[in-house]
Amino acid sequence: MARIATLPLSEWRPDLREMVGGDSATLVEQGPIRVLAHNPDLAAGVLTFGGLLYRSTSLSRRLVELVRLRVAFHNQCRSCMAIRYQSALDDGLSEGAVCSLERPREADDLSPAEKAALAYADISSTNHFAIDEATFAALRPHFSEREIVELGAFIAFFIGFGRLSAAWHLIDDLPEAYQREDGMAIAPWREEALQVRG
Repeated sequence: MARIATLPLSEWRPDLREMVGGDSATLVEQGPIRVLAHNPDLAAGVLTFGGLLYRSTSLSRRLVELVRLRVAFHNQCRSCMAIRYQSALDDGLSEGAVCSLERPREADDLSPAEKAALAYADISSTNHFAIDEATFAALRPHFSEREIVELGAFIAFFIGFGRLSAAWHLIDDLPEAYQREDGMAIAPWREEALQVRG
């Protein structure tokens, strides 16, 4: 059960409803905005920033989704791990690639650029004090300075809001496996996923 009360879509400010896809938006698609909607201006700001990240990036949707899911695993954000965005699936993301996230350095179906981005996501999620010149040197053969900036912004967004969502425990509308309370770590490569717009 959520630790912070969620606000039913019918009680949202109309512009917020439109920002998540109107009255047809599923509970999963509404995500942490269901809580943030208690402060409509804050919710709109988060949606605007997230939308800007995705609209202005030159990074592939597949890469961004792989990074998002790897960060979600480190955060143990169940609502984050349970989702697959349609735009990433359209860009070549498969469940096989998601399964490669269990051991990305050993994966045959991840590109060198994807592996470098995932290594950056790992260190950012688990020990950001260890980020050094070598971290960025490993990214530069694959990404421009602009792309490294974009990648860092996505990782920061995923870490921050993923941890917040995990703390809020927004799991009630997820598949049963993501609602388990046995204390075991959950991984996006072990459980079924919900496909959503975006």
